[in-house]
Amino acid sequence: MYWWKRTPLALLNLIHDRRKFATSLAGVGFAVLLMFLFTGFKNALYDSQIQLIDRLNADIVIINRLKNNMFVPEPFARRRLYQAKAFDGVQAAFPLYISEVRWKNPVTRKTRPVRVLAFNLADSALTIEGIQENLDALRLPNTALIDTRARAEVGPREAGIITELADREVRIVGTFELGTDFASGNGNLIMSDQNFLRYFADRGPEEDERTFSTVDIGLITVEPGSDIDDLVQQLGTFLPNDVKVMRRSGPENSFEDQERTYWRENTNIAFVFSLLTVMSFFVGIILVYQILYTDVADHWSEYATLKAMGYTNWFLLGVVIQEAIILSVLGFIPGIIISRLLYIGAGNATGLFFLMTLERIINIYLLTFVMCLISGAIAVRKVQSADPAEVFG
Repeated sequence: MYWWKRTPLALLNLIHDRRKFATSLAGVGFAVLLMFLFTGFKNALYDSQIQLIDRLNADIVIINRLKNNMFVPEPFARRRLYQAKAFDGVQAAFPLYISEVRWKNPVTRKTRPVRVLAFNLADSALTIEGIQENLDALRLPNTALIDTRARAEVGPREAGIITELADREVRIVGTFELGTDFASGNGNLIMSDQNFLRYFADRGPEEDERTFSTVDIGLITVEPGSDIDDLVQQLGTFLPNDVKVMRRSGPENSFEDQERTYWRENTNIAFVFSLLTVMSFFVGIILVYQILYTDVADHWSEYATLKAMGYTNWFLLGVVIQEAIILSVLGFIPGIIISRLLYIGAGNATGLFFLMTLERIINIYLLTFVMCLISGAIAVRKVQSADPAEVFG
């Protein structure tokens, strides 16, 4: 008999009771949802930390040697950028200024910390949509752009708002989309370097004053055809050792890799959420086992009849394993749909970057598949112990 003409015993066992089948899918979907949520929060915290780095218009970055992550406010001398411009292969070198400041919610009048990003408007320092469209407005005094993905605590996030920044009036002339991270507090603002001085040149005795003589991040673009790694090595060798030179992105020894490594090795984020994901995996095994065990118990006499007809334990094992695979596929669908909706909601509420990539979807499904197989392997022991004599005796 051809395989496609065989009776789909596993599927029929599952769907004969529609209410129980729906409950079974909900159980598997719940386990999938938990795994997606915990891995999603872990990845969101990591992805959010590098989203600003991904928007830097640079092939190479220069930072203070003491700056081991974006949260550390360690500027370096701007003359290092002038020295870098002298190297063959360097197309441009320009500064990016970063500072944390108190923002006053225009509605509640409560202040919240936000991060300010500033640069010379003649330089294309950031590849963020919304900047080029508002360059003329940003040249006006006391103006800034606001991040539409800032936390709700900052208040309205739209053009036309007038409020206070560092106890000085600021007018929002446009918006952009970036998102929050550990260093940005509740959100981000973008302004010109001239406005940056207006707010931070005289901050009082308790905070360091800012001038154009220091830079937070140096951005370097290379000429087409130049070897970036070779240029990084040259700059790192000949520039004074008070700065560190790195590729902006890359799997190893890059600014992006340094950021990921810092949060992975110096915080418990990965351990906590990985532990929760493992716990979700074992919860799923228990749920699916209960589902399959109940199904086997409900069809105990049928399985015993099949054994009396000559079907082997391997055949019955195949039926239960097929049920486990069907549950892994059909239960994964509602799990991923609900997870996607929760990702969107959590991203809007927190400003974090929840990204559901194909690789991550495949990884969660593989966990679901293995989870269901383990449950099926445990539940099948009940089938193998079925004795026809108990039914026909």
